[in-house]
Formats: sequence, structure tokens, C-alpha cells
Amino acid sequence: MFFDTLAIVTKALTECTGLTDIQLADGGEHADLASTVAFSLAKVKKQAPVKIAQDIATALQGNKDLADLGITVEAKGPYINFILGSMYVSATLKEATKKGYGMLPRKEIRVVLEHTSANPNGPLHVGHIRNSIIGDTLARAFRKAGFPLEVQYYVNDMGRQIAIVVWGFDNLEHEHRKGEKEDAQIARVYIAANREIEKDPGITQQVDNLMQLVEAGDADTVKKFRREVTRCLDGFAVTMANLNVKHDRFVWESDFVRNGDTKKVIEKIEKLPQARHEASLLSLDLAEFGFANKYVIRRSDGTSVYAARDLAFHSWKSANFDRVIDVLGADHKLIGAQLQSTMKLLREKTPEIVYFEFVSLPEGSMSTRAGKFVSADDLIDEVTKRAFDEVTLRRPELDEATRRNIAGSVARAGIRYDIVKISPEKSTVFDWNEALDFERQSGPYIQYAHARACSILEKAGTFSECYDLETVQEIALAKKIAKFPGVIEKVVTELRPHLLATYSHELADIFNTFYHYEPVLKSEGKVKERRLTLVKAVQNTLQESLETLGIDAIHTM
Repeated sequence: MFFDTLAIVTKALTECTGLTDIQLADGGEHADLASTVAFSLAKVKKQAPVKIAQDIATALQGNKDLADLGITVEAKGPYINFILGSMYVSATLKEATKKGYGMLPRKEIRVVLEHTSANPNGPLHVGHIRNSIIGDTLARAFRKAGFPLEVQYYVNDMGRQIAIVVWGFDNLEHEHRKGEKEDAQIARVYIAANREIEKDPGITQQVDNLMQLVEAGDADTVKKFRREVTRCLDGFAVTMANLNVKHDRFVWESDFVRNGDTKKVIEKIEKLPQARHEASLLSLDLAEFGFANKYVIRRSDGTSVYAARDLAFHSWKSANFDRVIDVLGADHKLIGAQLQSTMKLLREKTPEIVYFEFVSLPEGSMSTRAGKFVSADDLIDEVTKRAFDEVTLRRPELDEATRRNIAGSVARAGIRYDIVKISPEKSTVFDWNEALDFERQSGPYIQYAHARACSILEKAGTFSECYDLETVQEIALAKKIAKFPGVIEKVVTELRPHLLATYSHELADIFNTFYHYEPVLKSEGKVKERRLTLVKAVQNTLQESLETLGIDAIHTM
């Protein structure tokens, strides 16, 4: 109903003004929709925007399509406001009670989204999981928006860090210890190997030899690299599962060397006028894009660098998908911009990149293991423990297994929501006191609103749905529900997942206000039926929004 109504208002404004850009947006507190098109027409008509807005509003008041839907048009200063009537509210309410509400029509545009892609040389840390959560939330939103989507993890299995790990497994004690996750084992060996290199720089040549052998396709070396990387990825899988993060495919960097794609992309780059040759070293001069330093593609020893293999990967994505999206940390802005510039020179699809600033913890809040990073596993364990204590305090009558299940869902909600609620370009500090606060802007707060709606419906039993709302609180809640499909579309258009987090919290807020002022179970007759219908729509919309955020829509807390 939201998009149908938007299309009708857009058509009416376009016909009335003769403009295609009618600058229609959310009307805020004063209207459901509002247009600032009067400002654009002011220069052309040489009239004040206030006068133009009044003339347009008067003209639209006679529009049959708007009148048939009960849409009221009025001018407020230079703004043209549209107030949607009871027909819109009733139709929205009916849609919102159906399973899958907010799902947009199927699209033909094929999307590939790459996220996380951390180097497999140790556990995921707190910084990595912002990448994972932003990426996974976007993926869920794209699927909700009807796009065929593949989510990929690009496995760096040929870099120097992996070569150091392989050297460590070849030369140092590395037996798996009881209770040790695979990625923690990799980190232990990697740290130990680096210490040996510091003591004996000659080991560096052995590491270089490993890198040359793996690029040359030496079977034994390739097997070693693949084995240790897989070991680390097995550890990553546990961490990501605990955060409800999923990938469809793990794409291996080395495959683009094996299948010849890296060689092909290097050959294309060699022919570019921006290519610079210094013996076997190959680089690109990207000065026309504002870069002072050369973009190295191939080392002087003839081996390809990560950038070359990344270009081969993106060339493959360009050929197989219509929209290419990467989620990268802010420290990759230079690398990302150089990649985009080179893809333009190669005349291939340029990836869209979502850059995110890093997440940190309050100083002194958690041990950092003698100056090392805080792992994502440590964070998840600590938040889960705190969530269990909170659930036990609130629901002591529940058995331990039930409390632990609820705590796991609450912990994931706390972490995912607290990280995704901030726009990616802003840095954030994860504070578990806020993240687990059932009464504030948190994931558990939204879960609690959903659980309250479930409880009301369970107590009510069967009822006849009624879509005719009357009170201000009822209508305000229904109109907020109506915006959900539009929020999904905006998230995937602008690649801003925090918009969904904000919407979900606002919906929970409005529902709590409604519940406070409008009795539901104590009301009678048609009033009770319409309010229960509204609660059902809230429960369904909160469930759909929570699931799109990767948060469990639990029924009791």
C-alpha cells in the first residue's frame, strides 16, 4: 500500500507541476508525505515558494485519484503536505497482519555482497564483527527487497601472513590444545613464528620461498596453505554462527591464480597507457584519479601482489553479477579507491563500497590479554554471561535451559543492534550496559516489545480482525507500520542498514505509547477487535524487522 500510494501522489504532483523531480519525502510530524517542489519552481515562475505551494495544493485538491484514496492536500508555508486517510490506514493494517509483510517484488538484478573477509591468521576481533554485522544486515535487507543475492567471503590464502603461519606449522610446536578453537591455534602459531623471525631475519627468505611456491602451484605447498587456512575458517564459522551471520560462498584468492584469471588481468593492465614497467615490477600511474603513489600489481620477483588477485576477483564478479558491493573498514579507503579507479580503466563494473569506522570497547572494560586485541568470542561470551544474569533476575521462575536460550538471543540482539544502529561512517564504542538495557535504545528493548505483543495475543485467544481504526494513537501506530516496506527499499538503495535499526526502535516506542494509553485486553466489542488486530500487525512487523536485523524475535523474555 505504501508504494502504491507513493506512486499515486508522485503522479499527481508530476502532472500538476510538469516536473519529474517532485522532491517528495517523509512529512515528519506535520504530514505523512511532503514536497519541497515549490522551491524548485520559484526561480522559473518568479514567485514566492509560499504562493506556489498554495496554488499547487489548491489544484491538487480537485485531483480524483487523491480524493478517491481520501488523501488530504494542504500547504504549510512553502511545503505541500499530504495526509493519508482511513482507506490507506485500513489497507495497510490488513497487509501488515500477513506473513512476510514488507517483502518487496522479485527483482532481476543480481547482487553480490562481500563482507568480513578477515585474514585467516587468528580469531575475529571486535573490529571485524562490525564488518560482519553491517554486511549480514544488508544481505538480509536485500533478500527482503526481492533481490537475488549471493553473500561471499573472500579468503586471503596466499598472503605473507599465511606463509608465516605455514612456516610456523612446519617448524614450531603446534599441537592442538584441549578446548582451543582452531582460529586461536592459528594465532598462537602465527605469533610464535613472528617471534622467531624477529630473532632470525633469515627466516624471511624461507617465507618468501613459500610464497613463490604457492603462486607457482607447487602441490605440497598449496595443500599446506589450504589446510591451515581451512583450520582458521572453521574457527571463524563458530564465531559467525553465534552472531547469526551467514555466507553463501567462500571464494579463495588462490583460485584466481590457478585458473589464469590473475594472469589475464595483469596482461590487460600491461596494455593500459597508465601502466609503468620497471624490469619485472608492474605498477599503475593513477595520478588522473588523484593518487600520488604508484599502484603495484606485480613484484620485481614476478609474483603477483594481493591487488592483482583482488582485481581478478572483482573482474569475475563484474562478469557474473549486476551489482557488486563490498564492506570494508575505513583503513581500506585507499585500497578501495585504487581498486575502483583501476576497474574504471579496465571498463568493468565498479564496486560500491560501504566503509565503516571501527568499534571499540570502553577503556578498562575487559582484559586485552597483555596488550593484544579482544576477540569477538571473548565479547560474545561476556555479553552472554551478563544477559543470563539479567534474564535470571527478571525471570527466576524459568528453568536454566530456557533462561540460557533466552540469554543467547538477548546477547546476539544486544551486540548486533548496538553495532548496526550507528551509521557505518561513524565510530562507535560498544557499551554492554546500554546494549543489554531492556528499557532503552537496544536490541533487547525491541525484542521485549515483540514479546509483549505476543503475550497480548496469546491472552486474547481467537478474535475477528477489524481494520477500522479511530484514535490518534491507533492511527499513528498503523502509519508507522505502513512505512516498513519503504524503509527496506531505502536501506538497499542507500546501503545504510542503521535506518532499519532506527525504524525498529521507533516502532517499538510508538507501540509502547499506544499500549500505555489504549487498553487492549480490557476493551470490548469492535474496539477490542481493532486493537488486537493492530497488536497483531505490530507483532508481525516487529518480527519481520528483527529477523531482517538478524535478531531473534523471541516470544518470551
